[in-house]
Amino acid sequence: MAPTRTAMTAIALALATPAFAASEESVLSTYADIAAANYEDSLITAQRLQSKITTLISAPSAEALTAARAAWLAARVPYQQTEVFRFGNAIVDDWEGKVNAWPLDEGLIDYVDASYGGPSDENELAALNVIANPTFALSGAQIDATRITPALLEETLQEADGVEANVATGYHAIEFLLWGQDLNGHGQGAGNRPWTDYAAGDACTNNNCDRRGEYLAAATELLISDLEYMAAAWGAEGEARQTLTADTQDGIASILTGMGSLSYGETAGERMRLGVMLNDPEEEHSCFADNTHNDHFYNGVGIQNVYLGSYIRVDGSVVTGPSLSDLVAETDAVLDTEMRTKLSAAVMALGQIKIAAEAGFAYDQMLERGNAAGEALIMGGVNGLIDQTRTIERLVSVLSAGEISIEGSDSLDDPDAVFH
Repeated sequence: MAPTRTAMTAIALALATPAFAASEESVLSTYADIAAANYEDSLITAQRLQSKITTLISAPSAEALTAARAAWLAARVPYQQTEVFRFGNAIVDDWEGKVNAWPLDEGLIDYVDASYGGPSDENELAALNVIANPTFALSGAQIDATRITPALLEETLQEADGVEANVATGYHAIEFLLWGQDLNGHGQGAGNRPWTDYAAGDACTNNNCDRRGEYLAAATELLISDLEYMAAAWGAEGEARQTLTADTQDGIASILTGMGSLSYGETAGERMRLGVMLNDPEEEHSCFADNTHNDHFYNGVGIQNVYLGSYIRVDGSVVTGPSLSDLVAETDAVLDTEMRTKLSAAVMALGQIKIAAEAGFAYDQMLERGNAAGEALIMGGVNGLIDQTRTIERLVSVLSAGEISIEGSDSLDDPDAVFH
């Protein structure tokens, strides 16, 4: 299969000759500029999503639901590229769970199929269905949820009872409310929530359409405010930028930590290899919308962006400047070429998954036990990400970055532990 235009652009950038004279300070400035632009794009696309959701709630129709889903998919493109900023920057890592936590026990939010089950020892709220219950008990207290507000979602429901699977906010809560459960297992097809779940009066399906709209509006409002906060944090006087640039050696280490951790433990391990081991379609990052192929691909592009010091914005403009690539090339041109080559190979491998999924071979089909072609595609991406991580680790000494700690995953480091 031929790669997409996006994949070809990313590969061409990765193989291009470094173009800037670089200092550590200038590299950190470029990195922060890319972060600011990337979060601004995430905010812009989330605002477009909010507009479509407002239309869906006020004038529900099949067309309005389709438009809201398309806007959600578009919003994921810039956001997934921001995840490389997470692991090396505490301010982002502390915040990220509000907007991108997964997997979630969707029964906390809304109705689910009978096969989903009910409360469990691990999560008593797994089937709470707050949309259907304007009052409920939580940790011995009676909660008034007659109005579904951003504060209710963030302060009461998010990780309620200390359970991480109680995800009440962010992209994936919104995804569930737009698509509903994907009940196709390893078969084709995403969630198929009817638009009438937001209809008024007798046209309403599955009850509580008004409260479902309230929840969707509140979750989207909260997403906007969270993205506004992070975009500002990377602005000229923002806390994230100031922390990054306070010490150049620590700042460079933060970049490498983010690249390595997203590449290895998070994407290759928790999001990809684990799913192959468990053959579980619920291990998809975007399991309701069947968008996981794009999640992985744009994670790979995001890692590449920060090494090359170049980010293509949603309006087509480019943010670019002195990069890690420039800095490495000044000391070890061979190592820089190796890093750029491995980045392009990983993006190509992730692009092959994306192309296959868009041609009808869905990611959850790839995860089915015994599907050799699917496993080969996914493991091609896993191996590309692992391979580039080994070179990221070698950059540390060349850049005098000191110690970095790359997050691991049992699926890669201790596979037997996955089944205990």
